[in-house]
Amino acid sequence: MADFLGLMKQATQLQTKMQEMQAELDQVTVEGTAGGGMVSVTMSAKGELKGVRIEDSLVKPGEKEIIEDLIVAAHADARRKAEALLAEKMKSLTGGLPLPPGLKLF
Repeated sequence: MADFLGLMKQATQLQTKMQEMQAELDQVTVEGTAGGGMVSVTMSAKGELKGVRIEDSLVKPGEKEIIEDLIVAAHADARRKAEALLAEKMKSLTGGLPLPPGLKLF
């Protein structure tokens, strides 16, 4: 019975740490770039897009589709960085134990 109580205590502590980490991730930002830095996006580590920057030289008639594609690529770059940051934080939080497959945290 003591093992079960110890396990429940650990689960509660892990839940508290997860909540703290989620709050921290709201404050962390990452930047993704595309087109050699001509387009960049800033987003929270949880995936919320915070801003987009496009160099003036890109805004030319007939190039709207290129800009849109670069924004998508920059967002994907930022998202990968956010996921890597989250994986690193989770690894330290769980003592190196892998998360179950399919567990999404944001």
